[in-house]
Formats: sequence, C-alpha cells, structure tokens
Amino acid sequence: MRPTRSAFEEAPLPLFGDDEAPGLALPEGRLPSYIRDHRQRLRERFMAGGATAMPDYELLELVLFRAIPRQDVKPLARRLLDMFDTFESVLSAPVARLEEVSGVGAAVIQELKIVEAAAHRLTRTRVMNRPVLSSWEALLDYCRAAMGHRQTEQFRILYLDRKNILIADEEQAKGTVDHVPVYPREVVKRALELNASALILVHNHPSGDPSPSEADILVTNQVRDAAEVLGLVVHDHLIIGRSNVLSFRSEGYL
Repeated sequence: MRPTRSAFEEAPLPLFGDDEAPGLALPEGRLPSYIRDHRQRLRERFMAGGATAMPDYELLELVLFRAIPRQDVKPLARRLLDMFDTFESVLSAPVARLEEVSGVGAAVIQELKIVEAAAHRLTRTRVMNRPVLSSWEALLDYCRAAMGHRQTEQFRILYLDRKNILIADEEQAKGTVDHVPVYPREVVKRALELNASALILVHNHPSGDPSPSEADILVTNQVRDAAEVLGLVVHDHLIIGRSNVLSFRSEGYL
C-alpha cells in the first residue's frame, strides 16, 4: 500500500520524489485564509509594480509558491537568503548547497533552476547574433547573469564574425574556486572551426574581486599571441566579479 503523505509536504512532481519541508501541518482542502490572502497580496503587488516593488525574500516567496503549494514559505525564503545573501545567489547556488537548507527538496530546486535558466536565456537572447560592440551593456548583463554568482571558476569564449556579431558562446573550461585551466591552442582551433574572426575571453572570480592575477594576464597574452598568428583578434578579456566587471582592454592589459 502506498504510504499517505502528510499535509505539509511539497506536492510531488512527475520526475522527482517528495520533499521534506517541515512546518505547520495544514488541513486538507482550501488553504487557510492567512496563507491564501498573503499569497494573493504578493501576486497583486508583483503584477502592479514588478520586482522593484518587493524585497528579495518576497520575490523568492513567489517562486516557492509553485513548489510548496500548502505551506507558509516565508521561513524557507528567509533561510535561503540567510545562507546565500541575495536572490540571484539563491538561484545560482549549486544543488548540493541548496540541499543543505532545511525544507529544500527536489521540487524547490527544480523551480529555482527553472527561473535561473529563464534569466540566462533572456539575457543570452539579447546578445546572440547581434553586433557585440554596439550592445556592450547587454553583453555585460549576460555575463553577470551567467557567471557572476558561480562558486567555481569558469572560462568562456565568445566567438565573433567579421562584423563583430556574436556567433557562439562556449564554455572552454571549468576549474576550482581560484583556478581554471585554459589551453590557447584549443581556443584558436575552435575559432577556426567556427570561422570566427575575433574573440572575447570571459571568466569569473568566485571571490568577488575581479582584479586580474598574474596567471590571468599570462594566459590572456598567450591566447592573444596564438590568435594573432592566425589573423584572429582578441577584443577583450572580461573578469566577472560579484558586483562589477573588469575589462582588460579598458585597464590597459590588452
């Protein structure tokens, strides 16, 4: 016989098991008015004023409503923000870290990762197949969204055609919290395969400080030298910090 579910657990999703979300057990049927009214007020404020009308914990509550339909999710939203600080950091947190938070299970993680993927898709759409140098702020927004809150280093290559239109965005390597291996030969080899004419190098610093290390400067020079031999241009190397971006071109490193 299939075991009965307690009333305060997350609703099961087709691809996932039940979550353990401890809290006040709610009766079957309609939601209690204090929860129902609170959710309705948040939704109305969001529709009237958008995300700017609410703090991070309330925006996070809106996301959690779908994952946990029969429980007050405010305490969970607070716990997530206590651990990860910001709404953006909650969305981009590794699954293993999210699982450490009491009340977080598969359904919550799925909702958070869907929102994260949607944000990345939206910012990516604004830069792909468009002239990058005339859409620079959109490009920076995309890089921040994709990499600004990662807890390990990632190195991406943006490949541009002769008109500086972004034709490919590819992850070249992943690393640890303070190191990522980069192979200049593979970078330029892939550029030739894509028939690219120019490159923009992008990587993140999980520490939050975008200041370049000696290794960052060295690998940039190596990629630039390898690219020049084949007639390719390295437009820039961007280091993504938690709240700002450093441009090698602007800072005189290229």
